[in-house]
Amino acid sequence: MIVAKKAAGTPATVLLTAQGVAHELHPYDASPDAPNYGALVAEALGVDPAVLFKTLIAEVDGVLTVAVVPVTGELDLKALAAATGGKRAGLADRAAAERSSGYVRGGISPLGQRKRLPTVVDDSAAGLDRMYVSAGRRGLQVSLAPADLIRLTDASSARIRT
Repeated sequence: MIVAKKAAGTPATVLLTAQGVAHELHPYDASPDAPNYGALVAEALGVDPAVLFKTLIAEVDGVLTVAVVPVTGELDLKALAAATGGKRAGLADRAAAERSSGYVRGGISPLGQRKRLPTVVDDSAAGLDRMYVSAGRRGLQVSLAPADLIRLTDASSARIRT
């Protein structure tokens, strides 16, 4: 009997490889509990913080929604609600975000989530050649073209940062 071997990597990296998307992995060492975590990651990777994005899971009118925003700003919950046609938004409960995405806090990727959620990528990504997002585990980022991220997550783009 032949047993199929499970593809190596995180669900995010497996998806990128399966789809033939050009990407590069970037390991780093920084604690997700550290203050100004985004700036620490950007420094560890030697990149401009404006190209590094965090993935947050919010609840918009009771629907879990993924928001991808630059680490240089904060998520504007009102703007996220408006971008998705909703009225009220708040950050999702950590356990619900982890359960839905299949990832742990500090390693939530917008790619390869367990359950496909509505996704909004901040419009600042549109002007970039490459952007960095979590590759699906703490200590690992992936760089890719913003258009590829938007296509693979079926995301919309709007200004959702403060």
